[in-house]
Amino acid sequence: MKILRRILLILLIVVIAAFFWLNANIFPPISGYGSKNLCSAIYLQHREASRVIQEEFSTFPLSLGKFTHDPEDSSTYGSVLGFAGRKTIYRKGCGCTIVNDITEEELRAQKFDIPKPEHGDMEQLPWPVGELIADSIPSHIDTGALSEVMDKVMSITKEDGVTKYTLASLVIYDGQIVAERYTEGFDKNTVMLGWSISKSLIAAMIGALEYQQLIDIYEPAPVPEWKGTEKERITIRHLLQQTSGLDYTEIYDKPSSVVQMLFSEGDMAAYTAGLDLIYEPGAVYNYSGGNTNILSRIIRHTVGEDEYQAFPFEQFFHRINAYSFILEPDASGTYVGSSYSYATARDFARFGLLLYNNGVWEGERILPENWVEEATTPVPADPREHYGYQLWLNGYSDSTKSSRWYPDVSEDMFFADGYNGQDIFVIPSKKLVVVRLGLQVMDENAFLRGVIQTVQDGVD
Repeated sequence: MKILRRILLILLIVVIAAFFWLNANIFPPISGYGSKNLCSAIYLQHREASRVIQEEFSTFPLSLGKFTHDPEDSSTYGSVLGFAGRKTIYRKGCGCTIVNDITEEELRAQKFDIPKPEHGDMEQLPWPVGELIADSIPSHIDTGALSEVMDKVMSITKEDGVTKYTLASLVIYDGQIVAERYTEGFDKNTVMLGWSISKSLIAAMIGALEYQQLIDIYEPAPVPEWKGTEKERITIRHLLQQTSGLDYTEIYDKPSSVVQMLFSEGDMAAYTAGLDLIYEPGAVYNYSGGNTNILSRIIRHTVGEDEYQAFPFEQFFHRINAYSFILEPDASGTYVGSSYSYATARDFARFGLLLYNNGVWEGERILPENWVEEATTPVPADPREHYGYQLWLNGYSDSTKSSRWYPDVSEDMFFADGYNGQDIFVIPSKKLVVVRLGLQVMDENAFLRGVIQTVQDGVD
């Protein structure tokens, strides 16, 4: 009997310890992820809460969470078994933010002044300045085959046989939109979550600041916490190339730096800046959303508090006629450059077109002349040579087909990539910019191969 009691006591202790560990490490990201993404889906995409929960939170472990919407105070709430609660609030103009490290009252008191430009009637202005798409398509494009490729990518569903993998797909050939598709409930005016496409946007904004001679990417990163420490050796370029040397882990299926940063930290850049330096700056490639959030705060410090909120819009997005972009801030007021950008498929495509045109938009240079070339040069510390300045690379000049990220696509392709297959593909040799946004990763190599085949005859 004593042995049985002892065994039961040990089991009870193990269960209690396991619960406390789960409550500290596993439940918070489930609550935070669901609360944050439900809020943005409701207020930015105007979707029904029940549909979002069914389509995006029905699989394990998100299915453990309970997520609710309170329209009276524009908020959502997530918890797991009643524990690890996370509240997210919506604020007009800047989207949704998890309440972390400061009170809800303090968060709601923050003011965001996002400029609203005068851009005329976009529906009557020709693409890419406006939304008017040309009726004619180059004669060498096999429109029937292209339509089949687009229909196929839009038809793939998740296990329930209903929820589509792809929300939007768009193909630009030689600057012209030649194909465009949306799933039910989405259209050309729906903003969609870019996830880590955001990293490429922030990197380009750093390029814009360099073109304006406001920063030098080869200089030490201006991070206040690093002054007088060994971290002063980290340059802005190291952050762009993901070689800062900080002790950061980007893993989503277990406790990690990125999970802690996104769902439990109010100041994400400060959290990352405070991590230990474990590698010589520049020596080791380590993909890190934390590096990007430091870059986002560097933009803030560089342009100043009075200009920061408007800077991404006035000095970048609006200059490429992309007016739908929303950047969501953390509780400290810094835009979450690693993850939380929303825009229409067409505006994500405009960003891709800016890169395709070597940083020039409608005759105006926005990025330094050599920026795209440098941004698409492999990081020396990356053994796979598939990363540049917050952009992914398909291959390189002497690569073999087997070493390419997408084996059936030419080595000159580079792309902005986000979680669950949010992608802006730029293929200069094929005159293509391809956007795919969705809820699940799919066979994008086959999709791109199909698109390329339909325009092959027209490529010089």
